[in-house]
Amino acid sequence: MSTSQRKIEHLRLCAASPVESRKIKAGFEDIMLVHRALPEMGMDDINLSTELLGKSMNAPFMIASITGGHPDTIPINAALASAAEETGIGIGVGSQRAAIEDPSQEASFRIVRDEAPNAFVYGNIGAAQIKQYGIEGVEKLIEMIDADAMAIHLNFLQEAIQPEGDRNASDALESIREICSIKVPIIVKETGSGISHEDALLLKKAGVAAIDVGGVGGTSWSGVEVYRARARKDRISEMIGELFWDFGIPTVPSIVECSVSLPVIATGGIRTGLDIAKSIAMGASAASAALPFVGPAMKGKEEVVKSIALMLDELKVAMFLCGCRNVKKLHCAPAIVTGWTREYIELRGFDAKEFAMRSENSEFQIV
Repeated sequence: MSTSQRKIEHLRLCAASPVESRKIKAGFEDIMLVHRALPEMGMDDINLSTELLGKSMNAPFMIASITGGHPDTIPINAALASAAEETGIGIGVGSQRAAIEDPSQEASFRIVRDEAPNAFVYGNIGAAQIKQYGIEGVEKLIEMIDADAMAIHLNFLQEAIQPEGDRNASDALESIREICSIKVPIIVKETGSGISHEDALLLKKAGVAAIDVGGVGGTSWSGVEVYRARARKDRISEMIGELFWDFGIPTVPSIVECSVSLPVIATGGIRTGLDIAKSIAMGASAASAALPFVGPAMKGKEEVVKSIALMLDELKVAMFLCGCRNVKKLHCAPAIVTGWTREYIELRGFDAKEFAMRSENSEFQIV
């Protein structure tokens, strides 16, 4: 099956089938932001604006990489991008591999920059592909959409299950190190299994500009491959996909794991503005989501705008109730970590009490 056909198949499965994590959640249910009964400000005084990798945004939120690479994805990417432009948030494109294999698919990616000329837009290619395409190939992808940054995605769980998967992860870190020499910032992002502290340190040393945790709790690409395997009656792949449906590090613990003095993007199970607020309080510089916008994008830009506006209104209410008039204050807001998430991060050597004892006078450097 061609990459282009696989991309539209993935999109349709995400729109029509239950593909989210089943037993393991992102961890937001274990985080409680400390309520300030006297916020001492007006809600209209709250400023959501922030900066990520040198680009200003109206809010610390992005539409995560969703699609591209098939003619039917053009109107979807157009709706997503125009909504990002209108609301002043960032947006990523789906894997641009299909456009390298078939240049006729470039329009499905270019539409994003056409519709969002001022937005923070990042490109996207897999770590398994950069070894093949090299610096020159990645630079072409950047030029294709005039990208402000380039995301290298890690999806080796999905690659291990899908029949077309590239299961060779040898020298992936060295390939990333080489790509970090190009002219735009490099984001390394997982696609649903999270990133550990050990790998975050390796990525920092390699020269990446930011880490997108892509934790367990949102779309399971192992789950997506279960449906594909079932359709082609591949029982072995279906069974493996079922077993690893929830495999990996949930989003909230992965935010903590990736706190290595680089900007962290929280992706994986972000469904509300309260989730965004909790992500930032736990150490993220911004948050992003994909699945919540698939359905609205199929209806058009206005539905996407409504979805984004609701999440940003929810974020503003959360900040108001925590007494945080801007994103910098939210970074320092105390957060109580409970349950399985607390057990996880403490077993991994992190101190949950540090989050609970912070205040607006705490020293916290936004990166």
